[in-house]
Amino acid sequence: MNENTASALDPNEDDLPLMANAGCMLVRHYVIDLAVNFDKKVINSTIVLFLEANQAYKKVSDSVGTGCCPYSRALFETEQPGLSSDPTARGAACSSVDKICNLSEHSGDRVANVNSCNHSNKEWASGISGTREHCSDGEDFVLVLDCCDLLVHKVEEVNVIAAAGIEKLMRMDMPKPENGTYSQRLQNDVQRSIVDDILGLAAECWQQQHYYYLKCSQAPGCGDLQFQTDMWSLKIKKLGIQTPKDFPRVLRICYETKPEGSSVRWTKDQSGRPCVYTAGSPINNRALFPCQEPPEAMATWQASVWAPKGSLVLMSGENSAEPNHNGALSNWFYYVTMLMPASTFTIAVGYWVEVQPECTFISEILGPSSLSSTSTTKSSTSLPSCGHSAYPCRFHNPVAQAQGCIPYRVFAPDCLKLRSQEVLFPLVARCLSAAYCILGTHPFSRVDVLIVSASFPSLGMASPHIIFLSQSVLSGKKHLCGVRLCHEIAHAWFGLAIGACDWTEEWISEGFATYLEDVLWENAQKLSEEAAKEQQQLKSLLRWRRLQDELQNSEEELQVLRPNKQSTGEVSDSGATIVKHGLNPGKIFMQVHYLKGYFLLHYLENRVGQKPFLKFFRLFVERFHGQLILSQDFLHMFMEHFSELKSRGLSMEAIYQNWLDVAGIPKPLLDGTLKWTENRLVHEVQDEVVKWVEFNKNNRKRTRTCKRKRSCKDVVTFKELLPDQLVLLLELLFAVKSLSSRTLQWLQKHYCLREQDAEVRHRWCELVIKHKHTVAYGDLLIFLEQDQAMGVYLYGELMVNEDAKQQQLVHRCFTKLQEEMDPSLQKVVAKMIL
Repeated sequence: MNENTASALDPNEDDLPLMANAGCMLVRHYVIDLAVNFDKKVINSTIVLFLEANQAYKKVSDSVGTGCCPYSRALFETEQPGLSSDPTARGAACSSVDKICNLSEHSGDRVANVNSCNHSNKEWASGISGTREHCSDGEDFVLVLDCCDLLVHKVEEVNVIAAAGIEKLMRMDMPKPENGTYSQRLQNDVQRSIVDDILGLAAECWQQQHYYYLKCSQAPGCGDLQFQTDMWSLKIKKLGIQTPKDFPRVLRICYETKPEGSSVRWTKDQSGRPCVYTAGSPINNRALFPCQEPPEAMATWQASVWAPKGSLVLMSGENSAEPNHNGALSNWFYYVTMLMPASTFTIAVGYWVEVQPECTFISEILGPSSLSSTSTTKSSTSLPSCGHSAYPCRFHNPVAQAQGCIPYRVFAPDCLKLRSQEVLFPLVARCLSAAYCILGTHPFSRVDVLIVSASFPSLGMASPHIIFLSQSVLSGKKHLCGVRLCHEIAHAWFGLAIGACDWTEEWISEGFATYLEDVLWENAQKLSEEAAKEQQQLKSLLRWRRLQDELQNSEEELQVLRPNKQSTGEVSDSGATIVKHGLNPGKIFMQVHYLKGYFLLHYLENRVGQKPFLKFFRLFVERFHGQLILSQDFLHMFMEHFSELKSRGLSMEAIYQNWLDVAGIPKPLLDGTLKWTENRLVHEVQDEVVKWVEFNKNNRKRTRTCKRKRSCKDVVTFKELLPDQLVLLLELLFAVKSLSSRTLQWLQKHYCLREQDAEVRHRWCELVIKHKHTVAYGDLLIFLEQDQAMGVYLYGELMVNEDAKQQQLVHRCFTKLQEEMDPSLQKVVAKMIL
């Protein structure tokens, strides 16, 4: 895809454009200063980017002898309103912005004025007239960053020579200033040399490297740069610079977010306190900070966040930050040394409280090695066996290797503190230890777990060092919470430490996490091999039923695990590309990639056995941690490791044809469904279904037993069921044509359905809708309000029924909740009912 195509995309279309020309220049480090303003629902910010010409580009340009990714000179010929072409005048115009653009360093000695900026972002009238992969003579190079819904006030080059303490990097062979000043050419050479030295510091010198990044970010500017924003990007140029290697290496961008920007979610927690967090938006973080979104553009970062005193700031960072207070504000500082895509940057600011254990046993659970932070121990550098770029790698750190349970914290709204203490907190250590037992070294040094607002659009979301969970996981006993926690913990290995090189291959993240959630939860429960197998077969049956339903109710194009097929992973020379269906609001509620990916992994497991398969997982993690992969990387190593499979007729081509490149049910899956029903747990449910059907039949006949005021329940003894068995029971009863109101009442009473977890209650609500069980409409309203991530399909079922009372209920509920709903959920529901 070329840049012309991407910039012309309608934001309402399905495909998400990734505009950054990371093929030419890469951001290696971000220094981010954020000031959170709850009153205005904006974040005032500066971001300093440390850049390097892409090594892949260097090889091409050296052989071709041209620049990369220019834009027509017409792009910058029209002066931006409010900014003079005189650099001095431009600097004066932005002087008020500097108050928020130079936020204090993390030591907390200065405070930003978060309300001082009155500038608006009036975009230049001229647009992009053309894009070519290589420059013609006289054209200037343009740096393109992914950016959406940001008010950019100023972009300037940073004078790193003036940074405090930078003289330690001034080598003897560097050019010396003439008469105390550098010429422009010499200044550029010295600045490039300094930045190269900082970027080139060894992995074990990360603290020194981050120190220099911070000091350089505080250096004064040495010239404003021209810039323009459009729907999807921020474009920056320096007059006369025609190649990436000559482009400024350190930039400072002053900007603020917009209240409607969808990278962050401004809302209230369950206690009514304001909060804001990155919500896993389809557009990722480009409405939070200008960045390079393509996954291969991996970088490190450090961030300083100003927030109201008394609030809490959580972030994807290796340290457990403590606030520095200054008046009405507090400052929090986090950093990351592992190279990560910008899309994984996560922040949450609110008034949550920390959940403590009911008794002091934390040191016994974690052990002494778990309580020691890797930031205080000397990390070993990446050994030759690591395939990733150099960073302080935990996989070759003896302390990390022995750390069965990493340090963790749990946070929740005050009103859910006790429930989180009872249900969630005791599970975290068990699930982390189970993950270590199965997958080995934890990729990240710590983790925070946060219960987010009711409007969160999914049951959970994993990011480096932080997991968001929906309040829905606190319902019932501990089953749903444990399963979901295991799913999100598994993402530390598959999705984060190992990421998809092409975002359309979601199954690499979600399919693996779905497969592993069962394995980890079985381990956390210490189940016997037989009990684990029974529960796994029951889960497979439930997922098979769900997959069939999803495939019947979704477009074929959205059912393909590798929609780009042979072109998967391909990008333009500039690095720009698109994510197919990335903006489809309904896609985030689909589970096809989770389920088909899960069944593919089970198919492969069945060919070799679970124990060898899980052992192979560990080998795969050791080889590919810190890297981005395609499906073929996993399959190639699998076929190489289990080479005997070729003689049994299995090939990568067959897997592509049957599983990855086609819509619908994979052919091999059709042959293996019968075994899931030949299971003790499933047989128990089937027996209970027969009892309930008979019970319903007798109710309709109003037998003499009932007339003599004997309880119908006394006649039939119903078995107690596990949560997953209850889900299957309710799904099978849903197929019964008619259930009486009395039967439904007994069903709810016997299994205490209102007190069950959200998965069970969802099926109960489906029965309530189908049979117009009006006495339980209150259960339905509670579910739609408190379990918003799972209620989306209930809106459709309520409308399809064409019942006046149910449709009134839908409109009443939507009117009440639409302002607090997640934007994607709001769009999907509005489309259903309006």
